[in-house]
Amino acid sequence: MDTSFILASFDLHCEWNNTPPAYRIYINNELFTERTWEWRDSYLKNTLQIQGHKGEYKVRIEAVQPCDAKFWANNHAIEQGPAEWANQHRLVIKGN
Repeated sequence: MDTSFILASFDLHCEWNNTPPAYRIYINNELFTERTWEWRDSYLKNTLQIQGHKGEYKVRIEAVQPCDAKFWANNHAIEQGPAEWANQHRLVIKGN
């Protein structure tokens, strides 16, 4: 079965106090990245590079515990490839 190359992006925001929090991004329970958030009053544009089969992919952003921060995403987009965001947590690859 053929796969497609997808560049999916979103802006990630964080509200935090005290110790800089860490977060993880998973796709279908596979860890894609783990980072420590060190910025105030800004956001990060995250780009996911996926070589995948046609279907739905669950995208999850998780704070690494212990954590008193709040993370949220917006401005979801597909930069390249045959895909769409079904909602904030679901990416659909349509295939070629």
